[in-house]
Amino acid sequence: MSRTQLLDADQAPITAQPYFADGDPGPIVAALATVPELLGPTLNFVGAALGPGSVTTRAKELAILRTSVLQGCRYCIHAHTAVALDVGLSTDEIRALRGDIALEDAFPEVSEQTLIGWIDALAGATGAVPDDVWIAARAHWPEHALVELTVTVGATMLLNRLATGLDLPTSDQVTARLRTEGFV
Repeated sequence: MSRTQLLDADQAPITAQPYFADGDPGPIVAALATVPELLGPTLNFVGAALGPGSVTTRAKELAILRTSVLQGCRYCIHAHTAVALDVGLSTDEIRALRGDIALEDAFPEVSEQTLIGWIDALAGATGAVPDDVWIAARAHWPEHALVELTVTVGATMLLNRLATGLDLPTSDQVTARLRTEGFV
């Protein structure tokens, strides 16, 4: 049960109504609708940070799912396990990102190993990213890609805190799918 009221289309303020036009927009929007002045700016930022950019959808999903795991966000782990399946990550890759199997077993490419090291340094620790992690990441990823992925990690952490702090529920559809795929 969510710690905050999740508004539906009938309860949402008029300024939030467009987000409900296509049906249930999900618990993040339903929670943010209680503060409509934050709804648009937050979704615009998150959409830009998590949406299409100069890096591949695969790289973004590695960043989103791994960050959610490191932050312990049940809602985002569930949601992005389903998204990871949709964008073509293998079951072993997803299990590795979730910490169920060794990362090296699922990610043999050094470029992806260094990306995961970058994500881990950003989302799993405090302080500056160590120089050795930066040097390794820069050997395989252009600077603009690391900047974009850093924003992706930061936006994911924002959503992780929102979803965890408000105890947002996973939909029955996502739970059923993850159960079918062996992730719940």
